Amino acid sequence: MTMNNVFTVSLLIISLGLPGITNAALPDPGMQVEKGRTALVVTDPQNDFLSPKGVTWGVVGKSVTANHTVENIETLLKSAKVNGIPVFISPHYYYPLDHGWQFEGALEKLMHNIGMFDRKDALSLEGFEGSGADWLERYKPYIEDGKTIVTSPHKVYGPESNDLVLQLRKRGIDKVILAGMSANLCTESHMRELLEQGFEVAVVKDATAAAQVEEGDGYAAALVNFRFIANTVWTTNEATNAIEGKK
Repeated sequence: MTMNNVFTVSLLIISLGLPGITNAALPDPGMQVEKGRTALVVTDPQNDFLSPKGVTWGVVGKSVTANHTVENIETLLKSAKVNGIPVFISPHYYYPLDHGWQFEGALEKLMHNIGMFDRKDALSLEGFEGSGADWLERYKPYIEDGKTIVTSPHKVYGPESNDLVLQLRKRGIDKVILAGMSANLCTESHMRELLEQGFEVAVVKDATAAAQVEEGDGYAAALVNFRFIANTVWTTNEATNAIEGKK
């Protein structure tokens, strides 16, 4: 059958509205949390996304507030720590030389223009404390406990440019509970790459949020893709129940 014929048959199936094709509910494969094989991964739990003083608060604040994202990420961190689930943080940093890029996507350009996640030097913490690139203060007891793995920074959205996958593999992790910012950018990109790398991924939908701009609602867009792509999509309550063995 030629590609044209395949396309024609596909259109015919859609137009007929055959049961099980256009109106089927998506399956939920689920994910079992297994200690030693499961980790919590949090993308960009940083001031520029999650603090009212952050440079993106004007476009993400409404979504963060509505989802109780800040509180829910803390709940996940606390539950993981109490129950022996390792925590990995995949941060977003830009150093001065990163601003010399000769081409950028729309959001990359915006991030560079507003100084998002800026640090003065890759080898220095000068000016880091309390900056937009720093962790939200309430997360520091969990992230700075000497046990949390903070990866090298991702530079666009996904973990292809950092060592997250290496760090997970080296610890025998093949299942990820994914949360953090922002839903349709770094969180979704991490979900996609981790799945492509052979991990099971459960996304925690109310432990993330996204920008709402003239062009659309990033959070709404992400929810659709989470459901289509991830092994499962949980609320924070469902995730903590799974971590605690109640699910």
